[in-house]
Amino acid sequence: MKWYIAAFLLTVLTSSEGILTTLSQSNGKYKYDYATVPFLAEVFKLIISSVFLWRECKKLPPLKMTTDWKTVRLFPIPSVIYLIHNNVQFATLMYLDTSTYQIMGNLKIVTTGILFRLFLKKKLSNLQWMAIILLAVGTTMSQVKGCGEASCDSLFSAPIQGYMLGILSACLSALAGMYTEFLMKQNNDSLYWQNVQLYTFGAILNMAQLVVDDFRAGYEKGPWWQRLFNGYSITTWMVVLNLGSTGLLVSWLMKYADNIVKVYSTSMVMLLTMVLSVFLFSFKPTLQLFLGIIICMMSLHMYFAPPSMLVGLPPTVRSDPDSLVIVSDDHKAES
Repeated sequence: MKWYIAAFLLTVLTSSEGILTTLSQSNGKYKYDYATVPFLAEVFKLIISSVFLWRECKKLPPLKMTTDWKTVRLFPIPSVIYLIHNNVQFATLMYLDTSTYQIMGNLKIVTTGILFRLFLKKKLSNLQWMAIILLAVGTTMSQVKGCGEASCDSLFSAPIQGYMLGILSACLSALAGMYTEFLMKQNNDSLYWQNVQLYTFGAILNMAQLVVDDFRAGYEKGPWWQRLFNGYSITTWMVVLNLGSTGLLVSWLMKYADNIVKVYSTSMVMLLTMVLSVFLFSFKPTLQLFLGIIICMMSLHMYFAPPSMLVGLPPTVRSDPDSLVIVSDDHKAES
């Protein structure tokens, strides 16, 4: 599978995640415990990866699977970072309104580029840096509402703690992605073997989060395993499958592409989400959204297009073998 096919599928699944989550609500509320969705998604990814690993193990030549503890112990780290990131997100929402929080979230685009250079030692050209900054500007513009609205005034009126937590959240998100890419590319192990390790620890940590939530709530609703499937509908299961499939595609991109491709895939979600929302929810797109999408498409072209196409260099002129003039030794001697 080509990386751009995986990137397109990731864009489709990510854009449908919010729509499916909205459709899974009943009268604006969740009948199910939403905290169980990430846990079940991790279990789904673990099962799928285990099945594909089992199929690969039956083939020849045998797969490379590193079982050294020094390597295996690195796989819980991304899950721990994501767990910390999720808690930082909740803390950020205590200080920032939803609009400001979404705009601050676009910082992860720039922090991903910075860590991509520092952590993975990948060099980016000046045009690619400009493209990344344009992408952050485009996604931010698409989320800014009309300047006459009150939300515009609240952008710079939040406490300093909110902005600091927003920056920390962006750094943690980028760090988790970078570390995952590092794990996937550190050796030639089977992708599915790496996924099994990654999602095993992910399921364990998500289960631990459910236990902690029960403890904080004083077990008012009983232990989490007794209400695991309470209120689940077909749409809810589609949310779980969507979230799990998104994670599998991300791991594929981390193995065979990179974090920048993932960032562009998730950033292009707003274009597809806008189109779907117009038909499903009678959404009226704003001028800022159109301008933001145009800027993001320009950024996409700048980053992935060949430099010769961007600066308009003429194609290299190749000599026609039939038009070459053979100079004999006699002519060389005379000259």
